[in-house]
Amino acid sequence: MENLNNNQIRHTRDIPEPERVQIIERSARKVGRAVFFSILVTLVSFAPLLFLTGQEEKLFTPLVLTKTFVMIGSAFTAIFVVPLLMRLLMKGRLRPESQNPISRFFIRLYGPVIRWSLRWKKTVLAIAVLIVLGSIPVIIRTGSEFMPPLDEGSLLFMPVTLPDVSNAEAKRILQVQDRLIKSVPEVQNVLGKAGRANTATDNAPMSMIESIILLKPQSEWREGMTKEKLIAELDEKVKIPGVTNGWTMPIINRINMLATGIRTDVGVKVYGQNLDSIYAISLDVEKALKGVEGLTDLYTERLTGGKYLDIQIKRDMLGRYGLSLDQVNQVIETALGGMSLTNTIEGRERFTINVRLAQDYRNDLSEIKRTLIQTPQAGPIPLSSVADITLTDGPAMISSENAMLRGTVLFNVRGRDLGNVVEDARQRVADHIKKLPKGYYLEWSGQYENKIRAEQRLQFIIPGVLIIICFILYITFNSWKEMLIVLSSMPLALIGGVYSLYFFDVNFSVAVAVGFIALFGVAVETGVLMIVYLNESMQRLSTRKQGQQIEQKDLRDSVYEGSVLRVRPKLMTVMADMIGLLPVLLAGGVGADVIKPITIPFVFGLVSSTLYVLVVLPVIYLWVKEYELRKTGSIAFLDIKE
Repeated sequence: MENLNNNQIRHTRDIPEPERVQIIERSARKVGRAVFFSILVTLVSFAPLLFLTGQEEKLFTPLVLTKTFVMIGSAFTAIFVVPLLMRLLMKGRLRPESQNPISRFFIRLYGPVIRWSLRWKKTVLAIAVLIVLGSIPVIIRTGSEFMPPLDEGSLLFMPVTLPDVSNAEAKRILQVQDRLIKSVPEVQNVLGKAGRANTATDNAPMSMIESIILLKPQSEWREGMTKEKLIAELDEKVKIPGVTNGWTMPIINRINMLATGIRTDVGVKVYGQNLDSIYAISLDVEKALKGVEGLTDLYTERLTGGKYLDIQIKRDMLGRYGLSLDQVNQVIETALGGMSLTNTIEGRERFTINVRLAQDYRNDLSEIKRTLIQTPQAGPIPLSSVADITLTDGPAMISSENAMLRGTVLFNVRGRDLGNVVEDARQRVADHIKKLPKGYYLEWSGQYENKIRAEQRLQFIIPGVLIIICFILYITFNSWKEMLIVLSSMPLALIGGVYSLYFFDVNFSVAVAVGFIALFGVAVETGVLMIVYLNESMQRLSTRKQGQQIEQKDLRDSVYEGSVLRVRPKLMTVMADMIGLLPVLLAGGVGADVIKPITIPFVFGLVSSTLYVLVVLPVIYLWVKEYELRKTGSIAFLDIKE
């Protein structure tokens, strides 16, 4: 402690202006290089997010760009503006760290800890290794998903009935279910629709009903009611034979349908050349998926069961009545389909005038058969005289993708993470369906497709970014040993984030990956600052001991000095990030579901990273310097002058 006290006393005198400017300049040069490369590492660590695509790109690109420009501005301020402000504002006597009440408080707490750690190096390293190994079961048990589910404050109820349902029956089912849903106290309003609009962008069949359920604020819910319990209660209320219920939320449903063509969380697409074969395979997949834990709302898209009015004109009868094929087709088109006669203009709106038989004459097969056709010789005759009219089965709707016919098995995931549910489902399907016919194959889509796409991109990009970061650290220190010392902080920094995911019951997702990437840059930045201060302390030791033998006690005191004297700036670096994110960590309401998974691993990872940098990193640094001293009789350090 003698050297430490001398160093503090040296700064308590009044410093002349030229010497003060020289001290500021020398300090700025020492820290400037480390600050510049630390910020560069932070920017490079965010590079993987710029290469994401799809939904995750649109969600996180503004975050990356904002952070990038802010970091560039902070680097410019720290390197150029702060030294200038120190030159203008810091006059007269410079106070040492020991006279700062905050520093004195943290030094009093931190000093005994680092002294003990430097004395018991093996014990400290063993504890660090055990903490890392203890996280392996936690990592294995952590679930995975594409994105955290956003609580939109409303529900989308999507029941599906049989393909041949009539308009009247679909309307009745819709009204009955909406009345039952509205009777639940937590429901504020319900709006349902069946069928589709007159547009090519809405391919919903009449058998698919959609009801948007607006919920009351959670403060008005019954005590103990949760969203999962509410969905279970609603699902039990609206069960109708022949109707398969499905629950999701409006926004994510539209995103899924536009991005993947799947209206649920996950879907198994069955591709092939024949609809009957595709449907048979889809039913086998559905049978295999039954009973998977967390898999709900299982439904196979009906490829058959649609009803068609088949009119086969008897050509041999046309000549008997003096009719042509075009005349009969024109009567069928006009009576059943409707013929466009003219348009009417009402103000700024234009309406088409169609003529066809009334609804009562088109709903009954016997009435259709009695539709009259005027003949030149026999007068009016029924349509059944010149045509065979029957109802036949066929596909309700034909879906195609990638120039192939497609069937779909749909399901949602509740009460369990998406990744493990799909893995169990894939294993069930693989065990149940040993081999598909030639020309047929399965594809897992929906949110799982997005998850796999994002993971594959990150797997290729992150290793390249790590190599670039290693190169930057090597340029910073010009030493591969110190580069490895800084990188060794990564496991413990990530461990804090991993444990936080377990305690807060958060699944790994792209949002969590963003939090870990942000944590990576800040952890490296803190480690770089610690190495700079330790090297500075070693430089002073080398100057004092010039021409003398350096002992292990000298190394330990020097590491202690470099660690303890700079504890305040290290904690300020970390606390600024933690306090800045505290409002996000405590946030609630719509949107917090997505933001919190970014913040949780970052904040709690900073805690473990800071403990590592303050306690374990000096131990590793001392161990390396003692090894150098035993092997070469001297120590190596980087004197950062510019």
